[in-house]
Amino acid sequence: MRRPPRTLLRLALPAALIATVPAAARAETVAPLPASNYAIRPACSTPRPGSAACLALQLVPVSREARRHTHPIGMVRRAAEARPAVPSPKTGQLGLRPQDLHSAYSLPTTAPSEQTIALIDAYNDPTAEADLKTYSEEFGLPACTAENGCFKQVSQSSGSPLPFPKTSKELKEALKSGVKATKEEAEEAVGWGVEISLDIESAHATCQSCKILLVEANTQELTDLTEAVARAEELGAGEISNSWGAPEEAFLTAAAANLPYADPGTVITASAGDSGYRNWDNEFGEPAWTSFPASSPSIVAVGGTRLSPLGLGGSWTGESVWNGSGAGGGGCSVQFGAPAWQQAVSDWSSVGCGALRAVADVSADADPYTGVVVRDTDEAGEACETRYLEGEEEKSLPNWCTYGGTSLSSPIIASVFALAGGSNTRSYPAQTLYETERNAPGLLHDVTSGSNGECGLGFSEKTGLSKCSSAEEAAASCASKLICLAAKGYDGPTGVGTPNGATGFTPGQKEAGFGEPEEEETEEEPGTSVGAKAVTATKPATPPPPSAPPIPDLSAIGLTAVSVIALDHRPTAGKVAFTFSSNVPVRVLVSLARKVRRHHRTRWVAIGRTLTISATVGRNVSRLAGARRLPRGTYRLTLAPSGGKARSVFFHIG
Repeated sequence: MRRPPRTLLRLALPAALIATVPAAARAETVAPLPASNYAIRPACSTPRPGSAACLALQLVPVSREARRHTHPIGMVRRAAEARPAVPSPKTGQLGLRPQDLHSAYSLPTTAPSEQTIALIDAYNDPTAEADLKTYSEEFGLPACTAENGCFKQVSQSSGSPLPFPKTSKELKEALKSGVKATKEEAEEAVGWGVEISLDIESAHATCQSCKILLVEANTQELTDLTEAVARAEELGAGEISNSWGAPEEAFLTAAAANLPYADPGTVITASAGDSGYRNWDNEFGEPAWTSFPASSPSIVAVGGTRLSPLGLGGSWTGESVWNGSGAGGGGCSVQFGAPAWQQAVSDWSSVGCGALRAVADVSADADPYTGVVVRDTDEAGEACETRYLEGEEEKSLPNWCTYGGTSLSSPIIASVFALAGGSNTRSYPAQTLYETERNAPGLLHDVTSGSNGECGLGFSEKTGLSKCSSAEEAAASCASKLICLAAKGYDGPTGVGTPNGATGFTPGQKEAGFGEPEEEETEEEPGTSVGAKAVTATKPATPPPPSAPPIPDLSAIGLTAVSVIALDHRPTAGKVAFTFSSNVPVRVLVSLARKVRRHHRTRWVAIGRTLTISATVGRNVSRLAGARRLPRGTYRLTLAPSGGKARSVFFHIG
C-alpha cells in the first residue's frame, strides 16, 4: 500500500520516542510535539527519464497548533529555558544546529589537514555564497567566502559560465514565463537552489576548517551531473558529496558511464534515497530499484536514520532506521558485484544480496523531523520559509526552514571523512568503515532497530510511523533479510552504523579483543584512550578478510583504422569500431554522446543505447550498434569497466 503523497502527509511526534530517552537526559528534553499536523515537501519535482532527483525534504508545519510549537523532535531544551515567540535558528526551534551535529556524533570541528569538500548540484544558485555567509554569522562559524578563499562556485565544465539562472531576476522572469519548458526549468532550479543551501551549509557546519567547492551542473540530467563530479576531481576535491540519485537502469540508458571510479585520494559519497528499500515508494512511477550512484562499489553509499531526542549536553541517545515521512533507501544492486571487503562482514550470509553489492555502507541523520535548520534566500517564491503563530496572528520567518532527507546524510558523511583526513589514498574509502566495524566497532554507533521495508497497512497519521512492526515490514519486502532490516553489525538500511567521532573513518583502527592481537603494554601512553589496560594474554587473531580484487583498468583506447577513415563519410553507428586493452576480465559499459548546443549552453547528449560487452585480458575489439547515419559533429565514446574508472575517446565526423 503506497503511503499518502508527501505534499499532503500530515504527521505528529510519537510520544513513545520521548519516553525512550534515558532518565539522566529527561530533565533537559522538551515535551513532545503537539498532536498536530505537519507535512513533508520534496524540494525537487519528479525528474524526467535520464535525470536525477535531489533528495532534500522540508518539514512544514501545517495546522495552527503546529505553527504555535515549531521545533523538530531531535532538539533538546532545558525545561527552564524561555521559548521566544518568534522562532529562532539559534535556539534550535527550526532544526539541528552545527553544535548539535557535533555533540550528537562526537565530532571535532576542524580537519587535521587542508581538505576541500565538493558538493555536486544542478543549476545555479545566485545567492549561495550570501546564504552561507548569513548561516555562518548566525551560528558563529568561521567565515567561508570567495574573498577569503574558502568558498568557490564553478560550472561543470572548465571555462564555461555558471548555469541558469545567472541572477535572481532571471529566475523570477522565467517562473512567470508563458513558455511551459522555460517555467518548468525555473521550477527545477528553485528546488535545487534549496538543495544547494542544505549541502553547503551542512558541510560547513560539520567541517568548519574545510574549503567548500560548489560544482553546478547545467541541468539535472545524469550526463551533466556526472561531468560535474569529474570537474570536482580535476579541481582537487578530497571529498565529493552527491545528494541525488536515479534508477540504475537510468544510469545505463542515459550514457552516464563516465562517472569517475576508484580514484585514490578522493572520497565520493552518495545518498541512498528517500523512498525506502528498493525505493518502493518512488515517485518515478517505476518498479522497485536501487539508487545510482550509491550502488557503485566505488561510492560510499549513505543511508538515513532518525535521531532520538538528544541527551544532556546534546549527546547521542540512540537512532533508528528512518521510516515514516519518507524512508532511508537501500537494497541490492542489479548491476554491481559486492567487493570482497563488503562480503567479509560477519553477517553477510544474512544480508540477502548474494554476490551483489549491498546499499548502504554507512548512515547519518536524515528524517526531516530530526532535520537541520537551513538558510536559503528565496526571492522567487516560498521554497524556504517557516510559518508560525505570534499570539493568534499568522506570521512568516522568511529564508529559514527545516530540511532532512539523505540529502543531509550524504554531506555529513563526506565531511566526517574530511575531519578524518580524507581517503588516506584508498581506492575504496568505504573499505575503511568495514574494517572499523570489524576491528573497532565502538568507533561507530551500531543502529539495531527499524526497517525501511514496505507496510501493507500504511502509516499512522497520528504518529507518522508505519502501522507495521519492523519484522512485518522486512518479511513483506526482503524475506526478513538484513538488506531491509536493522540488526547488530552490518545491515542494509544503515550500513555499518553512524559516526561516533571521526577516528573510525581513518584506516587501521583496532580495539583490544578485535582483529589482530594487541601487543603487551606496561603503561598508558599520553593521548591513548582512557581505560586502556595492559594485555597479558592474546586472543586468536580474526582471519583477515579476502583481499580486494584488482581494480579494472582500461588503456590504449581508440578507434580502429577503418573507422577513422569512415568518419569523413558520415558512417552509421554500427561502422564505428574501437579497440582497448584491459588488465582483468570485466564487463564494460559502452556509450556514445554528441556535443550539442541548447538554450545557449553546450552539453553532451546520448546517442543510441548503452552497450554491455565482456572484455578479456589484453586487447579487445568491438563496435557500436545501429543503422542510422551519425550527423556531423563532435562525439565522445566512453568505456566504463564495472568497478573501474571510465575512459573516453573523442572524434569528429564531417
